[in-house]
Amino acid sequence: MTVEYKLVVVGDGGVGKSALTIRLIQNHFVEEYDPTIEDSYRKQVLIEGETCLLDILDTAGQEEYSAMRDQYMRAGDGFLLVFAVNEVKSFENIASFRDQIMRCKDSDDVPMVMVCNKCDLPTRNVSLKAIQDTSRGYGIPYIETSAKNGVNVDSAFHTLVMEIRKRRHVKTTKKKNKGCTIL
Repeated sequence: MTVEYKLVVVGDGGVGKSALTIRLIQNHFVEEYDPTIEDSYRKQVLIEGETCLLDILDTAGQEEYSAMRDQYMRAGDGFLLVFAVNEVKSFENIASFRDQIMRCKDSDDVPMVMVCNKCDLPTRNVSLKAIQDTSRGYGIPYIETSAKNGVNVDSAFHTLVMEIRKRRHVKTTKKKNKGCTIL
């Protein structure tokens, strides 16, 4: 049985959302920057013995497309919060993406993974401590990736699927435990 996962990739413009997605889907790196409005990709993968169909939405990072966000945030099962290691502002803006997702989903427990992209660059403007503190504070995993070199790209998407599974398992377990008690 194939299980479908709707994954949404969010973050500022130019942080490498499309590069990460295309690296996962086609296993190649796109050098030129072409701002995305919205692209959708599908890929079947095997994650921990389960056949998964990843339905990935690569979103616009530019502020002028922010009105579209609520719609895809409501539909997503899980979210990659992407920022670039060389752009402090992109890291700071992760908080507003996270807040918007939680507001749209009307939940504090939404599957997310923080992704620090461009880890191949020699200049690191976002400190490891700041990333770890934020990740810990949000209670979500964080992964360093390089779409250019293919470092941890699969791992970022697979970790998100596992975060979704954890929450689905908890929900189904809670539902199964509900029952009637006859006194």
